[in-house]
Amino acid sequence: MHSNGRFPQVAALQEGKMQNKNGENMKGALVIKAVFTRLLWTCTVALLALTALPAQAGVKIQSWQAKSGAKVLFVENHDLPMLDVAVHLDAGSRRDSPALAGRAALVAGMMQLGAGGLSEETIAKRLADVGAEMGPSFDRDRAGYSLRTLSSPREREQALDVLAKVLQAPDFPEAVLQREKARTIAALREAETQPAAIANKVFYKAVYGDHPYGLPSGGEVATVSKLTRDDLLQFYQQHYGPKRAVVSIIGDVNRAEAEAIANQLTDKLSQHELDAAMPEVVPLPKPEVQRIPHPATQAHILIGAPGIARSDPDYFSLYVGNYILGGGGFDSRILNEIRQKRGLAYSAYSYFIPYQQPGPFELGMQTKKQDADVALKVAQQTLNNFMQNGPTEAELKQAKNNIILGFPLRIDNNRKLLEYLGVIGFYNLPLTYLDDFTHQIEKVNVRAIQAAFKRHVHPNKMVTVMVGAPEVVAQ
Repeated sequence: MHSNGRFPQVAALQEGKMQNKNGENMKGALVIKAVFTRLLWTCTVALLALTALPAQAGVKIQSWQAKSGAKVLFVENHDLPMLDVAVHLDAGSRRDSPALAGRAALVAGMMQLGAGGLSEETIAKRLADVGAEMGPSFDRDRAGYSLRTLSSPREREQALDVLAKVLQAPDFPEAVLQREKARTIAALREAETQPAAIANKVFYKAVYGDHPYGLPSGGEVATVSKLTRDDLLQFYQQHYGPKRAVVSIIGDVNRAEAEAIANQLTDKLSQHELDAAMPEVVPLPKPEVQRIPHPATQAHILIGAPGIARSDPDYFSLYVGNYILGGGGFDSRILNEIRQKRGLAYSAYSYFIPYQQPGPFELGMQTKKQDADVALKVAQQTLNNFMQNGPTEAELKQAKNNIILGFPLRIDNNRKLLEYLGVIGFYNLPLTYLDDFTHQIEKVNVRAIQAAFKRHVHPNKMVTVMVGAPEVVAQ
């Protein structure tokens, strides 16, 4: 999850064929039903865009603990006959080990590929039959599944039954595991040739060392190759328990129905949950530069270090400050200095990625090889100048206006709100977070930004990774 608003989520609606008990193909019948379901779904989504929740009216979040112990956050909204549900758990890649890197991602991806005795084709068919969408989400902290369905009883019950099986009874079929391992390994080998992927992998390892945040979230060819079904089952049993589960519900159900849904989705989660503490993120003691040869025509440059945790009180000061530094696109200094003034790169940016523990502060760009060292120097000078002098009052006013005026678009439909509910619950943010957001932004001043950056950003102790840069530093 990223402080520039990115909360990575992979969602896919899978469709399959089904045969009846006589072996006859039912595709024709399903096509007719699917056409009607798709038409209904398309109309509903169009209506959703026209009847989004008004941000100014405030979002009333109810919260309680399910019978299983899972935390529940619920927003009741009867504007449309829709229901959005998500369950997130402390099962991201930070729960991997070096020898089994990639296990967490494979577990999350495979849960929907066979569960509760249902094949992946049957799961896909049951979702398609009621026009529901379900898919996994995964990052370094969290893993989970989200579901969107019509709220009418038949559709809702069938979709929720599928999600409950996926969350609480994944089968991890051996044949499917071998297929998914082969796909993952092929993707990893391809990534080993891509400069952006190489830079990201080296960057995280350099920034975090032996901390689990430094592990490649998708694993390595060597580690994924040896993963077994028992490895996946063990991880599931240890990390898919209710104690650190967060259930987010928004849509056309009442409180009693929401309570029943939360219980249905978490009552049978693993009772063998491992309550393991994570090691602390260690600040970098000194700067480090890695120049990695690559035949690409452009150099990929990443600069950074551990930044902030999601609960850090400096979050809003850093959020606004980074908008000015490198998170505000054409409003930002980094893009202005590197692209607008000098034409050294098409894109240049900076952001904080706040995890449970300090996620990275990252500054990045792509540029021609011959311009790599010049672009790097400009980026470093821009950061140093910002650290020393801070933003101007004019920059601060523009940033705050843009952030505040743009905020309603970030919570203008149920799907966006669902992600915020998950973040609020997982990171123990106040239930008034969405109502307070613009007030917190408004309170930020130049002095607060300067102080926050000095506490969290240390330009003389940062990692610099250059993939495809010239081997000889330009003078």
